[in-house]
Amino acid sequence: MTVTTRFAPAPSGRLHIGNIRTMLHNALFALRNEGRFLLRIDDTDAARSTAEYDQAIRDDLAWLGLHPDAIYRQSDRFDLYEREFERLRDAGQVYACYETPDELDLRRKILLGRGLPPIYERPAPDSVPPPGREPHWRFRLDHGAPIHWTDLVRGDQAFDPHLLSDPVIRRADRSWLYLLPSVIDDIDLGVTHIVRGEDHVSNSATQIQMFAALGAEPPQFAHEALIVAAEGKLSKRLGSVGVDALREAGLEPMALLSLLARLGTSQPVEPTASVAELAAGFDFASFGRAPAHFDLHDVELLNARLLHQLDFAAVADRLPQGASEADWLLLRGNLATLADFVEWSAVLDGEIAAPEMPAEDRAFCADAAEAAAKIDWAGDPWHALADALKAATGRKGRALFHPLRLALTGRDSGPEMARLLKRMGQNLAVRRLRASAAAG
Repeated sequence: MTVTTRFAPAPSGRLHIGNIRTMLHNALFALRNEGRFLLRIDDTDAARSTAEYDQAIRDDLAWLGLHPDAIYRQSDRFDLYEREFERLRDAGQVYACYETPDELDLRRKILLGRGLPPIYERPAPDSVPPPGREPHWRFRLDHGAPIHWTDLVRGDQAFDPHLLSDPVIRRADRSWLYLLPSVIDDIDLGVTHIVRGEDHVSNSATQIQMFAALGAEPPQFAHEALIVAAEGKLSKRLGSVGVDALREAGLEPMALLSLLARLGTSQPVEPTASVAELAAGFDFASFGRAPAHFDLHDVELLNARLLHQLDFAAVADRLPQGASEADWLLLRGNLATLADFVEWSAVLDGEIAAPEMPAEDRAFCADAAEAAAKIDWAGDPWHALADALKAATGRKGRALFHPLRLALTGRDSGPEMARLLKRMGQNLAVRRLRASAAAG
């Protein structure tokens, strides 16, 4: 058996964090088992599906570095659905219903008022269809034995089919709902594992009977706890956090994937440089049942940690032209996003505004400029400069080092000054110290 998973979004909007997590786990499980990961575009709802969102989904996968082994669209498979529907209808597994939404809603309220579960009541065999009304179609559930399966996340699951309504599978306009076409696709495409959120658990119970009605064994299921937004000022509604927003924020795809691969598990969350490395440690046995809390700030922190360990080769094609490996190694430990490299590059070679300083620090910078012009830059100019100023001014500690860093970089913190000053060179360092001394 070749392990085959699928991610099945509807092209009616951009992917958000919950979608991306489901997609990632399908991809990782397939990769871990040397199987196949399929993308199925569920575009049966013509009114809501658009070509733009279809393309956006594929673009998002590409940016994330997740590459499906094949892509299918449900709109290309209507003939298959029609054939299987006719087979089920001939076998009595689907039947026509004529109630309006208002009639169904009224019946549900009556049942609830009697303290009964609001389960759909099948029409009597001798019911006469109302004239001029087109039917919708329901799948006839087997109300015999309980529906059982062993879920890879939730363990043993059991549903009493008497407590489930026969699901609508086709509308009166003959358009398809999700349940039956998905089962037909899973059989036809050889899907072996369905990985999705726990909000689909009851759907799985009805779909297991659909698999049986079509003469197929159901796949294995993994229903994951949903993720929720963490509290705090940095949290957003998860539906608004998508690939486009993360890309605009300058975040690395692997920072997001590193978090989502382990979110809700007992495994530690660490910055990981490749999808293959994430797949190697992926295991549904580590997933818990409690909701997983997503915080965008965690992605930002992972993003910085990831950049701090990336080799030059991994980012060279995204750095400004002429950026060197030495500069990358010098600056990477101070980057929150890759865009920060451009700003730090200006510190190395460009012009920066002279910072505001108290008068005594400006005078100190004047002394520093004179000392920097005289010391030997062939060795270790930073320590030579610090020693010379300590002897001349008596300053030490923060009083010595902070004004120098501020004058030379325009910042209160940053890379190790010994390496930074050596990279700047004497002329630039002296010019900046003199500019800070002159700023009033």
